[in-house]
Amino acid sequence: MSAPHAGRAFAVPPDPGRAGTLDELIEGLRLLKVWAGSPSYDTIKDRINTAWRTAGRPAGELARKTTVVDCFRPGRRRLNTDLVVAVVAALRPDAGYVAQWRQALCAVVGEIQAAAQVRVQDRLPPDLVGFTGRATELDLLRRALHRGSADGGPVVISAIAGMAGVGKTQLAVHIAHLLAQDELFDRVLFVNLRGFHPDPAQPPADPAAVLDGFLRLLGLPGQQIPHDLPGRSAVYRNRLAGTRTLIVLDNAADADQVRPLLPDTPGCPVLVTSRRSLTTLHPAAHLAVDVFTPDEARRFLTDAIPDVPAGADPAAAARIADRCGHLPLALGLVAGHIRDTPGWTLTDHADRLDERHRSRRLDTGLQLALDLSYRHLPPGQRRLLRLAALHPGHDLDAYAAAALTDTDLSTARSHLHHLCRDHLLQQASSGRYTLHDLVRAHAGNQATDEDPPPARRAALTRLFDYYLSATGIAMNALHPAETHRRPQVPELGTPAPALTDPDAARTWLGTERPTLVAVAAHTASHGWPTHAIRLSVTLFRYLMGGYHTDALAIHGHAHHAAQRSGDPTGLAHALNGLGTTHMLMGRYGPAAEHYRQALALCWDAGDPVGRARTLHNLGVVETWRGRYRQSADQYEQALVFFRQGGDRIGEARSLACLGTVEERLGRYQQAVDHHGQALAVHREAGDRAGQANALSGLGCVEVRLGWCGPATDHLHQALTLYRQLGNRTGEAWVLDTHGALHMLLDQPAEAIGHYQHAMAIFRVIGERQGEAWTLNGLGEAAHTTGRPADALAHHTEALTIAADIDALDPQARAHTGLGHAHRTLGDLSSARTHYKHAVALYTELGMPEADQVQAHLDA
Repeated sequence: MSAPHAGRAFAVPPDPGRAGTLDELIEGLRLLKVWAGSPSYDTIKDRINTAWRTAGRPAGELARKTTVVDCFRPGRRRLNTDLVVAVVAALRPDAGYVAQWRQALCAVVGEIQAAAQVRVQDRLPPDLVGFTGRATELDLLRRALHRGSADGGPVVISAIAGMAGVGKTQLAVHIAHLLAQDELFDRVLFVNLRGFHPDPAQPPADPAAVLDGFLRLLGLPGQQIPHDLPGRSAVYRNRLAGTRTLIVLDNAADADQVRPLLPDTPGCPVLVTSRRSLTTLHPAAHLAVDVFTPDEARRFLTDAIPDVPAGADPAAAARIADRCGHLPLALGLVAGHIRDTPGWTLTDHADRLDERHRSRRLDTGLQLALDLSYRHLPPGQRRLLRLAALHPGHDLDAYAAAALTDTDLSTARSHLHHLCRDHLLQQASSGRYTLHDLVRAHAGNQATDEDPPPARRAALTRLFDYYLSATGIAMNALHPAETHRRPQVPELGTPAPALTDPDAARTWLGTERPTLVAVAAHTASHGWPTHAIRLSVTLFRYLMGGYHTDALAIHGHAHHAAQRSGDPTGLAHALNGLGTTHMLMGRYGPAAEHYRQALALCWDAGDPVGRARTLHNLGVVETWRGRYRQSADQYEQALVFFRQGGDRIGEARSLACLGTVEERLGRYQQAVDHHGQALAVHREAGDRAGQANALSGLGCVEVRLGWCGPATDHLHQALTLYRQLGNRTGEAWVLDTHGALHMLLDQPAEAIGHYQHAMAIFRVIGERQGEAWTLNGLGEAAHTTGRPADALAHHTEALTIAADIDALDPQARAHTGLGHAHRTLGDLSSARTHYKHAVALYTELGMPEADQVQAHLDA
């Protein structure tokens, strides 16, 4: 973003999408302030607080002038993204523009990074055994949810609001289990939105990341998930239409976080819990939940500890409930302590609570319950609870617990079971445990008090070693041909799951992916830079499979870690990861810039393979842009360095890409030779993805040459491999080539079917260049079948898309098709104009089509 000349007004607000750094974002914010008439910081603060009060924010969370001013101060290393979005809304209250800023923040700050950490589930958490009370609330919820699902009207959102520890989540989970018994739904989506995590480095979950997870649970392959939030919301609602799905959105920060996650379709009830009232959600049935009534609290204790005698004081249970403030979380903790203290009466416990309250000055029932429960634990369980609070992710399993505590798996499982039984841990899903925010904060404080810094660091180092090692084993199982490209798997002294089977590896990575994002964030910023860098390199191929938000986060953290630690090789790897992610998202400019920075580092380091990979990646960017001569030069240089470094897989991939460029430039025999060489290497290495790419490229060239038999065979093999790999992008491109093959065979109806199939995939996955390519194919097929008006529509749409993404090849093809259509319709002037544009573009590209179109122009 470049600032306008001082004193000059400008009509258009700054585009946040151009920002590549934090300072550029801040500069854009300063320009937006000028565009908005330079209101004072007090005015901006007042506008923000007015909006926040309307949204139900408590007074303690309102903005201050100093924090608003900080948003405009350059040189920041991090931003309060929630506040920046509020500032933008205060300066230009346009939802679309605010969304652009939110997306830019996610891309640059990587929220980025931590907000992408989210775990979604397709099952409910376990119901609380012996759930007590809440009869009125349950009745209201049950009737509201039945009404919203049965009458076909608008979806009812039950926004359950209340203070921390009041039992909102347990109430939502319990009513959900009751609804399951009523068979109100046949599918569940559950997520903890992490609206109020005690660690400021764990911001509320990004709705886009939640939708990414939900869509995968709904059966959508990663390659088909749109990159933008509105696109994901639209696909999500489409997938839910006609289903009976219960959505539980737990621990929401505010209404803005929730809205994109609402299905807006009958038959899909939604439960939302939050500490805020969320009054701006409409339509909704709102329910404010308070602490237990005295009767409910006593009944809870009676049900939880039925065999403990009252003792001398018949009102002992009421005294315990009063001392706990009737707060469900505190009552559950105390009940767990009472069960583990045989021989004591309720009177003894009530006296002990009074005594502890006086001696330790613990003013609240929750403080008292936490302190009592923690002090009563055996040393091993206390230690695990303290160390679990240091875990940067949302939840953990027994392997992570064993790594933290340096114990065997059986001991770790036993400790987790007992902590869960005593309500100090919660079972998030089978075999996975999480901490209530308040328990996490208390246990974290105990860790600071009781575990010296070296012990805490040693525990976390074991944990991060475990995740890095397990990730490496899983990746080696999924992509064995590229094992040499990843860091060696470190040996572990703690237990690890068996991940040598590809299916087990894929499942583990899918389960632990949010945790791996959290680990990357923590290691990069808290003194384990090597772990962050190695994790980025190890996960590179996996993250290319459609996890673009997580890829930006993990590679972004590795980038910062390498910068801070002075690791040029690690920095080059991270830049390559960021470049590839931007390229897959269609952001060719930022992709090329990251690659150029990586290339300079590889040259300085004397790293031939690093140079080769980066040159290859730059070639891919130039190919997508239609700069074929430049991309051929990049691939040729990459081949030299791949051969120098002995990287046969890299050499084969550059040969295949070079074959594609030569095919576009009309050098067909060279293209066949290069694709054939690449295919042989990939087959020898067992690289199925590389084989599919080479076969697809070979089929393309053979269609150009008119070799229909070999083309049919190679395209069929490629399509089979792509489908086995779940690679929807590759599948769509092969289908497009099948369309061209059938056009060659004079079978336009079959060609149209393949083009339409390819276009459906391209539109779902957001591959705009592929969409333009297929639209041109449909236009050519329409012209062949005597429908010039349809051809005109298809080529016009293709031209619009191609021009928007600055892709020259499909632009030239669209102009050619438009020339043919106008000529058939008798508009020779328009035909000549389009033919001239096509000749100019094809000449610039160096493609043989220039002479063919010139012949039409001459005619």
